[in-house]
Amino acid sequence: MSTVLCLTSPARGHLFPVVPVLLELQRRGSDVAVRTLGRHVAHLTDLGLRAAPLDPATEALVHDDWREKSPMRSQARAMDTFARRAPLEAADLRAAIATEQPDLLLVDSMAFGAVAAAEASGLPWATWLPYPAWLRRPGVPPFGPGLPPAPGPLGRLRDALVAKAGTGPERRLTAAVNVGRSAAGLPPVGHADDVLLRPPLALSLTAEPFEYPGGWPASFRLVGPMWWEPPMPEPAWLAADDRPVVLVSTSSEFQDDGALARVAVSALAGREDVLVVVTLPADQQRGDDLAGSGVRVERFVPHSAVLPRASVVVCHAGAGITLKALAHGVPVCAVPFGRDQLEVARRVERSGAGTRLPRRRLNPERLRAAVADAEGRRTRAQEVGRALRAAGGAPAAADALESLLASAAPAGRSA
Repeated sequence: MSTVLCLTSPARGHLFPVVPVLLELQRRGSDVAVRTLGRHVAHLTDLGLRAAPLDPATEALVHDDWREKSPMRSQARAMDTFARRAPLEAADLRAAIATEQPDLLLVDSMAFGAVAAAEASGLPWATWLPYPAWLRRPGVPPFGPGLPPAPGPLGRLRDALVAKAGTGPERRLTAAVNVGRSAAGLPPVGHADDVLLRPPLALSLTAEPFEYPGGWPASFRLVGPMWWEPPMPEPAWLAADDRPVVLVSTSSEFQDDGALARVAVSALAGREDVLVVVTLPADQQRGDDLAGSGVRVERFVPHSAVLPRASVVVCHAGAGITLKALAHGVPVCAVPFGRDQLEVARRVERSGAGTRLPRRRLNPERLRAAVADAEGRRTRAQEVGRALRAAGGAPAAADALESLLASAAPAGRSA
């Protein structure tokens, strides 16, 4: 029996998607240990996983990039948070290796210190990325601003100019990665791509045709989206209403996107043909001022109860909820607020499985029109959903991890 050690970033959007992989490995006979958010240790323990919390100091370093108005400054602030976490993550993983004596490491791509410590350990190791990769690939616009593809010589010129202008964000990401590498005693890397290319195996939780096609490194496995949620019964109010649901979802990691909920209530309240369900999962997010006919506002509603009944999902373009909705064949109206969301929203639009509404254009009239447009794209969303599911999910990820372990040369265990 092999022992697998997994370490996640301190974010639900990074933990929840990888849980199905851990459960599949457990089902196949692996002993699985996890270091993650303290609030979910009991949930994972109930599943039979050997869970323990991250260093509380890591969890205390929460993202506050939403305080910045400029996208460049917001990105810089986010990278600063990742950099400050990195030495703590490296120490966490080293301590966990010493305790668990694992045969295989699975590490969150955004836990830069743990990624470096995994590389330095001499053990077989892999990473996963819950949102689109920032890799440079032929024909794919430079990552970040959510640009549409632009073919031909003019498109290549545009992409070259944007890539050159974007060297600042790339430098900041690379610098954050190198803080982790320094903490693990490794030499620095020279480009942001390197953090995704160094693992022997990188699990990407997306798939074509949502993702841009082609040009993937040999180490990448596109296994499609996966999801898990803490157990919770279906609410009685939801079971009692048989109308289709319009799910309005904001970020689980606070980014001050409450405007989406407020505008959605204004745009959709009074629709008698649907039940509008607004969720505000971030701890700091409040919905005391939200009210409207046919609208239900909740901190959390199990997606497993809502998505099978959803006619459309209106969201901040977080990769988790977006890919989960599409995997259920539900079209998406994406309103990105920052982070990776501009890229996710562009992929929603490009795939034809929904609509994209820029944050600066968000108002009740435009949102109402974008939602109606998205609702009309259900057939395409179902096609994309079938392709996402065909990528293989947790069984495909577990197959890749077991192949990595089987092919790895014997290595000493170093903590």
